[in-house]
Amino acid sequence: MPTIGQRMFKLKQLLGIRLGPGAAVMPKEVKKITMRFAPKIDDGHAGPKYVPNHLSPRRRAGQDESDDRRFFRKALPRLQYRNPALRVVVDRRAAQSDPPIMNVFFDTSSSSSTTTGADPAAAPTVAAGNISTQSGPNERIVTIHMKDKTDSEILQQLYEVTGAQEIEPTEVEKDELRELAERAERSRRDSELQAEVNRQRKREAQLLAAARGQVGLQPS
Repeated sequence: MPTIGQRMFKLKQLLGIRLGPGAAVMPKEVKKITMRFAPKIDDGHAGPKYVPNHLSPRRRAGQDESDDRRFFRKALPRLQYRNPALRVVVDRRAAQSDPPIMNVFFDTSSSSSTTTGADPAAAPTVAAGNISTQSGPNERIVTIHMKDKTDSEILQQLYEVTGAQEIEPTEVEKDELRELAERAERSRRDSELQAEVNRQRKREAQLLAAARGQVGLQPS
């Protein structure tokens, strides 16, 4: 039978894929999303918060992953979960000198766009640094340039060009999130308390060892 900790871990995984940045429903006109970036994070393939690995761990804390990869690893799985019919392709073989880009493919043959209120045919061809090109009679491509953008900026631009609707957590999910937060806080306090107990035991052992050494050095 699974323990409470195991159940909480599974619940955290489920909520992590269902909720958060990227949990949004795309209009049915959006057929495919492609991402293309180089294997390494040099030459603009990392977000503005990136700090090189040769710097101290304190300065690297929370900043050792490029923002396009952070979007790829965190937001993109939520998009796929909420849009199972959406095709997503990630190409990590771009030349280091090429800019990291995302292409959003729209099917312009569909006349219905009431899902989110966004009309791809009426969307601006160039907006906020995005480049739109026609790719055939029934397809349109919008390119989002990810260079020097944070993962939240990339996601916001994707929402703007697609008209995606973000998913709000239900009351049950809010309760589950609160329970996870409370358990995480209790776990943090327990860890700090145990660490303090361990430090105290170590100090006592050191004092005892020092006292024994002094006793052994006294002349008989």
